[in-house]
Amino acid sequence: MTDYNPANVGTVTRYVVVESYNVTPSDVAIRAYEVAKSVMIKENCFGLVIMGAEVDVDRVIAEVRMMDPAHIFVKDRGFPPGDARRCRASLGGARPGFHGIEFEMGILPYISHALEELDTRDAATVPAPVQTLSAHRLDVYTLKKMIDAQEP
Repeated sequence: MTDYNPANVGTVTRYVVVESYNVTPSDVAIRAYEVAKSVMIKENCFGLVIMGAEVDVDRVIAEVRMMDPAHIFVKDRGFPPGDARRCRASLGGARPGFHGIEFEMGILPYISHALEELDTRDAATVPAPVQTLSAHRLDVYTLKKMIDAQEP
């Protein structure tokens, strides 16, 4: 087995995923390039991949999230952009993890809506959740009936 010698020690890689009607991934990329200092930015169809020292990456992400906080999301990535172990140019086909991001993109509008709703509500006016679940124990006779009803 070949030894693994990491090339980017001390760096983090994060996805910035844009799900917005007002801001495009291209807009976010332009803003990221404006404030980028010693980070690598790669633009893609769903947003950005940013790699660099954690402090610098967090600073860039904080700036771009100000554009549309309820519609720009951040996700950690374990590999730097262009890493041969994950790059589709090396592997062919869809990048491993692409289908997961594609699925998550379908859920993000619901999360964005919830975040926007939270901003419009006052904590004093939000009713406490109704406790519908109770500690209901299953009666031993009901359990026996259920077991007996199972087909052999």
